Amino acid sequence: MSLVLWLSRRPVLPVLAVVVLLALPASGDGGGAGPADAASALVVGYCVLRLLRERRRPLSRTAAVVLGLPVAGTALAAMGAVSPGAGLAGLGRYLQIFVLLPAAVVLLLRDRRDVRLLLWALIGLALWEGAVGVKQYVTATGASYQGEDIRAVGTFGAQDVMGMATVVSFGLICAVGVALGGGPASTPESGPGSTPPRERVIAGVCALALLVPLALSFSRGAWIATTLTLTVQLALSGPRRALKVGAVALAAGVVLVGGLGVGTAMLQERLDSITQVADAPDQSVTDRYTMWAAATGMWREHPLTGVGLKGFPEYRDGHASLALSSGGDTAGAGAGYRKQPLLSPHNMYLLVLGEQGLTGLLCLAGSWLALLTLGLRGLWTTGTTRTTRAREYGVIGCGLLIWLLVDFMYADIGGPSTVLTGVVLGLVAWWALVGGAERGRAARVVAGVVPAVPVARGAGVL
Repeated sequence: MSLVLWLSRRPVLPVLAVVVLLALPASGDGGGAGPADAASALVVGYCVLRLLRERRRPLSRTAAVVLGLPVAGTALAAMGAVSPGAGLAGLGRYLQIFVLLPAAVVLLLRDRRDVRLLLWALIGLALWEGAVGVKQYVTATGASYQGEDIRAVGTFGAQDVMGMATVVSFGLICAVGVALGGGPASTPESGPGSTPPRERVIAGVCALALLVPLALSFSRGAWIATTLTLTVQLALSGPRRALKVGAVALAAGVVLVGGLGVGTAMLQERLDSITQVADAPDQSVTDRYTMWAAATGMWREHPLTGVGLKGFPEYRDGHASLALSSGGDTAGAGAGYRKQPLLSPHNMYLLVLGEQGLTGLLCLAGSWLALLTLGLRGLWTTGTTRTTRAREYGVIGCGLLIWLLVDFMYADIGGPSTVLTGVVLGLVAWWALVGGAERGRAARVVAGVVPAVPVARGAGVL
């Protein structure tokens, strides 16, 4: 009975369980499904049961259209898959990550305390994975990188080298958002809605600590996405605070690089390789560009609907040049040497374009752009209110989505960490469709633009 009571009072707890289960070691076979994926299915089922019991409309029309937009393109591509099994598997994965789980998170986040719990759960997961990754680097028990087992991958293993970098990036963005405390409106007169100074200091320390495992992940895509996202977050916080935080980050970077010892040369080489895309690129860059060209070729042959879900591996060799290698070498982090096949172009936009065509890309990217537009609008309107914590959630929500949009240029879905993308998209959607919308309406009510109306139960007000 106590468990049922807790769930009724804090429906976000099942979502937190998904985050916690990601801290468990991933299976050695590199499969995409795991305990967190099973928990995400339970989250969706639990959300449906709550809606049936409460007998209320689950989502507004805007939310239903924005979150449901990817269904059309994905379902159409599933019908053109190479086999019915591949079509159903791909359809289920896309709906899980981009539709069902985000919608469930939106509905289960009832108030700002739930949002706060989820934010600190993401930060806590990032700290745990980061600590494991730093230990892997120090003890040379990580994934193989240039002949040494020093690449920090956390509990995700060598088969998902982007997993820890993704988790740490999400936690870093959340920690920076909390540390900024809502931007220039955060003053002692901001009232009870402002973030306590003690919490902001703790979040700032967490953000600085997460810089270490992010660097040791050797993930160029995560570095680029995180740098751009943090720049946007600092810009939203005001020029004066941006200069202060930038100075602290620069000093921390000097200490970080100076204290890495033998890793300094490797980090510098990895940074330099970002710009070596045309002049003697390494094999990983060559493979990536070759697969990008293959995905583009698939789209040219099937411009509207693509080659079907899960069709990239089947059509890859027919569109790739001889420059493509047979696969990537993975080893370390408790696993033996393995040749990992190149089953995706490592670019979410080109993967969707090749497998789902222009229809699928417009539906999926259209949903993301709608969330970004609504999120930025909500962030803009909160600038006219005194509830700085609401603005803080907007900075975090928009930051997480910007990170995903940039990182998807260098990565796609796959691996045990993918389920966290669905949770994060739910947090983004909550701000864009509920939190920011309510604050925007509150600002218009204060200005006398629209009449005040009572807020529905469970709307997730701030």
